[in-house]
Amino acid sequence: MQRAALFGSGRDAQMAAGDLGELLVPYMPTIRVPKSGDRVYKTECAFSYESPGSEGGLYVCMNTFLGFGREHVERHYRKTGQCVYMHLKRHVIEKVPGASGGALPKMRNAMQFLDLETNGDLNNDDFEYEDEAKLVIFPDHYEIPLPNIEELPALVTIACDAVLSSKSPYRKQDPDSWEEELQVSKHAKTLVQIDNGVRIPPSGWKCSKCDLRENLWLNLTDGSVLCGKWFFDGSGGNGHALEHYKEMGYPLAVKLGTITPDGADVYSFDEEEAVLDPHIAKHLAHFGIDMLQMHVTENGLRDNNIKPRVSEWEVIQESGVKLKPMYGPGYTGMKNLGNSCYLSAVLQTIFSIPEFQRAYVGNLPRIFDYSPLDPTQDFNTQMAKLGHGLLSGQYSKPPMKSELIEQVMKEEHKPQHNGISPLMFKAFVSKGHPEFSSNRQQDAQEFFLHLINLVERNRIGSENPSDVFRFLVEERTQCCQSRKVRYTERVDYLMQLPVAMEAATNKDELIAYELKRREAEAARRPPPELVRAKIPFSACLQAFSEPENVEDFWSSALQAKSAGVKTSRFASFPEYLVVQIKKFTFGLDWIPQKLDVSVDMPDLLDINHLRATGLQPGEEELPDIAPPIIIPDDPKAPDIDESSVMQLAEMGFPLEACRKAVYYTGNMGAEVAFNWIIAHMEEPDFAEPLAIPGYGGVVSAGAAGLGAIGLDNQPPEEMVALITSMGFQRNVAIQALKATNNNLEHALDWIFSHPEPEEESESASDVMDVENNANANILAEAGSEGPRIKDGSGRYELFGFISHMGTSTMSGHYVSHLKKEGRWVIYNDLKVCASERPPRDLGYIYFYRRIPS
Repeated sequence: MQRAALFGSGRDAQMAAGDLGELLVPYMPTIRVPKSGDRVYKTECAFSYESPGSEGGLYVCMNTFLGFGREHVERHYRKTGQCVYMHLKRHVIEKVPGASGGALPKMRNAMQFLDLETNGDLNNDDFEYEDEAKLVIFPDHYEIPLPNIEELPALVTIACDAVLSSKSPYRKQDPDSWEEELQVSKHAKTLVQIDNGVRIPPSGWKCSKCDLRENLWLNLTDGSVLCGKWFFDGSGGNGHALEHYKEMGYPLAVKLGTITPDGADVYSFDEEEAVLDPHIAKHLAHFGIDMLQMHVTENGLRDNNIKPRVSEWEVIQESGVKLKPMYGPGYTGMKNLGNSCYLSAVLQTIFSIPEFQRAYVGNLPRIFDYSPLDPTQDFNTQMAKLGHGLLSGQYSKPPMKSELIEQVMKEEHKPQHNGISPLMFKAFVSKGHPEFSSNRQQDAQEFFLHLINLVERNRIGSENPSDVFRFLVEERTQCCQSRKVRYTERVDYLMQLPVAMEAATNKDELIAYELKRREAEAARRPPPELVRAKIPFSACLQAFSEPENVEDFWSSALQAKSAGVKTSRFASFPEYLVVQIKKFTFGLDWIPQKLDVSVDMPDLLDINHLRATGLQPGEEELPDIAPPIIIPDDPKAPDIDESSVMQLAEMGFPLEACRKAVYYTGNMGAEVAFNWIIAHMEEPDFAEPLAIPGYGGVVSAGAAGLGAIGLDNQPPEEMVALITSMGFQRNVAIQALKATNNNLEHALDWIFSHPEPEEESESASDVMDVENNANANILAEAGSEGPRIKDGSGRYELFGFISHMGTSTMSGHYVSHLKKEGRWVIYNDLKVCASERPPRDLGYIYFYRRIPS
């Protein structure tokens, strides 16, 4: 049947309008009105990154409210039989020179169905947008333009209006995402700045009306530095910044101390709220502040004869060098959603690995065809979608020659629709995670392990691409008194190298720099040029291989506590070796801090000398006896250091979780307990009250790892009895508890996901439960088969690294450098460029591939 369009002009249009109600009658049972809780995906395709702004627009199913690009809507129609879709299309129109502007037709609908992805650049003086909506009936593609209130049945009209007015399924209401809700100040574009010669020094600020040196705000009109007030900053002040606004009417101020290359905290006195200033760099430059370089000269301009301070931000982002943009397959950038650069850096690196490309992009048709009815909630579908977005080249096209000329001629130009937005992907992979689901900056290493965990749990076929990272670590523990040893193995996915600060090769320079820095701070002068500690890679590798003391070691040979040491070696070498430089530590205020060091990471790495050797001739093994569980005859409340509990509770953790952390770490202080919290915060009983054997409770999941397993390595009998009382066989209960480290809830999930009983084999599942914690040590599950390990040579070549800028994992910015087609490329959010000076010595996580023998 030929395609028919039910719109036009004159008599035909009138006839078509009269038939609309009859036309839609067969489809009325499939058209739904979105209810509270329904997610309407009207800004992005579930299988691609097509949007209403794409050439083919976006089709929203009027039953499931899923969005589909032109290439994928037919698949959904064939799979579900759903015929009615709303087609959304955004048109970008160049304004006529000299036009005064005005309301656009359908602008009401435009602001509704594209309220999430509206590009600020489209609201400039040269371009505007017009949005179009219509119903499309498959398979014949009948089109009904909207709005069409008079001709359409009431139910259809209500459903269409509800879809058009629905909000983003990703819009969060929790306070963690307040950054996403900041609005651009109405004063930002037209702000008047007085040319009064004011230049702001990099330090030594003081309120010009009092002696306060904290909570200071720089007025962006006249350069006045004045103190704030508690109600808009959260800290004390005398309110002189507000008084100045009331007197002079200068609306915008920026908080000193918050200025970074990523932006700054801006407050509008007139609008009475924190705001965004898209022109903040220009406004700060007026007073001699360079956001990117973070240093100021006397006249606000750089003196080419003065050697600039080389900051971490400049070096890692290769600032000051003209970088050539890269386009095409594998050179697609990713939009920063607000502190999502950690996710982008990891995914760009992951999808440069052939095994991940084959698993997801190579299997893309099969994954899409077998995806569930809601592909937004399927990990493999979202991974395949993201991999295709990065590798297809479809979203990384160079500008046309005419557009290049236009960009040269115009300061503001029509934006290129290059790059992808990982909004749908981030919403899924972070669901239920207290940190990744927030809008706060995160540790890229922790997200890497979280991603590996998801890959492991959603394997495709018999192999998982994450197999290339997995290796076995042999740990040799020796009792210092009896000299007897124990060898154990665990699974790991990355190598953590300590920073050997004592091995710095420029100690004299560091000492001199620290003296100058303190003198400058005392005299309130600009700090001296930064001197960064230079650490040999060989020293870090040596520190990794040296024995370390085992805290609170219990010797089975002595049946008592004793001194013990542990050394780690590679029982296998992975296909791809991930090396993390442990730059982050905790300060006295419990905030993660970073060691600003330079490590001379090698292009070629040989760690064959770290191959494990196993039990050696002459060594005697420690007896296989677990420490006894001591239950007091006279039960009383456990001894818990309440001061440590309160320290942790003040950091925002649940009180019961803090009590468990202090108890299970033996009252060794808040820092050790903090590490326990980080390692156990995803467990289902994390915030439940502390339960101790002998005090009327059952050992929790956290306690199971601290000696709750019996002497015969069997799960606690009370847990076995509890599961068997539910009707399960005893051997199934034991197998499930062993496979889940004696976690009752996980054991029940394991039983339901393994309906086929294994009568003879008690081997654990291949799937490793990768705990997303700072140590990243995943215990190999007991069994004859064990985890899937790919062993080989320990010779590697560097092909990528992720770098972090900033003082801690809680702030800053991530970029990645990858070696492709023989040259280095920098991936900095949406910007993908050929790298001229890759900062290999300043990386945080390094990726090596095995050199074939």
